[in-house]
Amino acid sequence: MQRRIPPATRPPRRRPHRAVVLLLAPLLTLSSAAFTDVAKAVPTTAPAVPAAVPYLNPRLPVEQRVDDLIRRMTLDEKIGQMTQAERAAVADAPTRITDWYLGSILSGGGSTPTPNTAAAWVSMVNTFQRNALNTRLKIPMIYGVDAVHGHGNLLGATVFPHNIGLGSTRDPGLVKRVYAATAAETRASGVPWNFAPCICVTRDERWGRSYESFGEDPRLVTEMTTAIDGLQGDDPSRPDRVLATAKHYAGDGDTEYGTGEGDFTIDQGITVTSRADFARINLAPFVAAIRKHGVGTVMPSFSSVDWTEDGVGNPVKMHASRELITGELKGRMRFDGFVISDWEGIHQIPDPSVPAGAPRPTAAQVRISVNAGIDMFMEPNTAPQFQQLLKAEVTAGRVSQARIDDAVRRILRTKFRMGLFERPYAPADRIDVIGSAAHRKLARDAVARSQVLLKNSGKALPLRKNARIYVAGRNADNIGNQAGGWTIDWQGRSGDAIPGTTILEGIREVAPQARVTYSADASAPMTNSDVGVVVVGETPYAEGFGDVGGPIWQTGTPEQREPKLLTLQPGDRAVVEKVCGAVGTCVVLLVSGRPQVVTDQLGSMDALVASWLPGSEGAGVADVLFGQRRFTGRLPVSWPRSVDAVPVNVGDATYRPLFPYGWGLRT
Repeated sequence: MQRRIPPATRPPRRRPHRAVVLLLAPLLTLSSAAFTDVAKAVPTTAPAVPAAVPYLNPRLPVEQRVDDLIRRMTLDEKIGQMTQAERAAVADAPTRITDWYLGSILSGGGSTPTPNTAAAWVSMVNTFQRNALNTRLKIPMIYGVDAVHGHGNLLGATVFPHNIGLGSTRDPGLVKRVYAATAAETRASGVPWNFAPCICVTRDERWGRSYESFGEDPRLVTEMTTAIDGLQGDDPSRPDRVLATAKHYAGDGDTEYGTGEGDFTIDQGITVTSRADFARINLAPFVAAIRKHGVGTVMPSFSSVDWTEDGVGNPVKMHASRELITGELKGRMRFDGFVISDWEGIHQIPDPSVPAGAPRPTAAQVRISVNAGIDMFMEPNTAPQFQQLLKAEVTAGRVSQARIDDAVRRILRTKFRMGLFERPYAPADRIDVIGSAAHRKLARDAVARSQVLLKNSGKALPLRKNARIYVAGRNADNIGNQAGGWTIDWQGRSGDAIPGTTILEGIREVAPQARVTYSADASAPMTNSDVGVVVVGETPYAEGFGDVGGPIWQTGTPEQREPKLLTLQPGDRAVVEKVCGAVGTCVVLLVSGRPQVVTDQLGSMDALVASWLPGSEGAGVADVLFGQRRFTGRLPVSWPRSVDAVPVNVGDATYRPLFPYGWGLRT
């Protein structure tokens, strides 16, 4: 049964965020019946237009089509192409898409149609597309989502391991296949654009988005940019491919602790670095994403950069950095796609001319970000205000018509490459691929290969399939916890959140002849058990609220309210102590988005496994526990010896981790 967190239990937020729509969506969602009616009315092809119009001629070169279309566009129509609104802002009145000439719509984390089915997604996207095509020039809109480990917003989609687990596999080919399956499921739901992959380099375990990174070494992250090939393929217009987004440009995983925006401790903070180190660590994956893989869009980071050569204390927001967006990205890297801002990202650009709490965006924020080189603006709830401000800036001459035309050219070029002008509507005949057996098999394989065996004294692993096994820990039978953030909701959900297999269910499936006793809190008797398997770790979180020492939920479930730590929660520690002190052989699995400091309890453990956030296919964990698959995973990040030792990264002048980068025992 699906357990939803009621809106009343959600925490207050001090500024708008991508999850704000979760509070609005129930009020602004089209009903299932409405979607069905609309789906019947949506044509399968765009409304007829004169064949003589060059930009609608697919036989002409893309640049010629773009030139022709731009010449026909008014300023209002161009600004509309530069605007992206959230679905909740238009769902109750889709004609706003037509009136605002919207170039794009997105779903924030947890923003879904009702019911949350693939058919409803297709109908919703087609409804929005029909309204976009009702404009004078019939320019299709493009819909985007955060499908960061599978199409996590969609109930029933395959949920793959988060990137930190995929980094453990050290297999760029596997990563490509995982992201190809993600593309197929996302496109089958009607969505042609994915705000993924995250190719940041995580340099501090306290960062609440650590699990979105492939690892701490830029060389490893660069190798894993094959995710872009999986998403886009050779032809992103194919019905099983999507437009990819390299994010977050750049340095969001390398910010200094204590510099985070607002209440955050590290997320959206400041990267204090030299230009040489920034290029080596933070920019390197983006160079590969553009020059080798041809990524279609790039999303700037919420974070800032402060060059040490210029003197510490003058940070510049990435959304405002002309040097890095226009100069580096579009200039030296020769990126010819378009830059999409993050959720209200320009609202954080400092504007001392207006008082705190004044409406955003401001004219200065719009002007600075457009002139910095951002092309499309994620303005989920403030699209009309953004458009009015930008038009005024152009009219006043503070934003040039050439800059507007460059932005629109990049957006239209991408839409032509995506084939949206020829095939604007999403077909409903590919829904069966979502959550398919083949994709779940791939996910199970990825889970098995992501497991990192940190300790294995006395050959505790693999387990015998006929053993008497005592399973304990709150993450043993909690599929929401093992999926993590960005699953159904922005912050994820504990409990029975998605279809799939928990680790406990996987143990019972892989070893049906074993005698399994399960007790989450280890209160059941352990008599005659051969081995204890304790599954502990973290509960779901996402950006900001995942920061160690950062804000916590003031209301909501106990899991949401618990502070984020680099050590095990007291209840988890107690279960480890109890089981490992009573059962002859004790195996501990850590289900988490980052390393957990367990140094003081390591001696009581016979085996320790970093299981990361495996997603919907917990049987992949059981496969390696029982030797059906070998342990082959290797640490993508260094494992700290103590909380005080954080951050710790390979190559540090003083490097004394508990387990080094690349560590991983084999069985």
